[in-house]
Amino acid sequence: MDREYIESTMILGIGYDPNNAILEIEFKSNNQVWQYSDFPEHLWYEFESSDSKGKYFLREIKGNYLETRVG
Repeated sequence: MDREYIESTMILGIGYDPNNAILEIEFKSNNQVWQYSDFPEHLWYEFESSDSKGKYFLREIKGNYLETRVG
């Protein structure tokens, strides 16, 4: 999945696959890549445009979607 690299203290890059509703996040602290399943497309746009991706992740994503480490 292609990821866009962003300005964030917590997150290095984010990507989204709308066909499979999968969000992918690469974290700065350990360079791990995680995928979040059944992530709605409208929330992708909300996440992508949020002022703080890290705060949005902690508030809206972490613990709310099935997560799988892929890298």
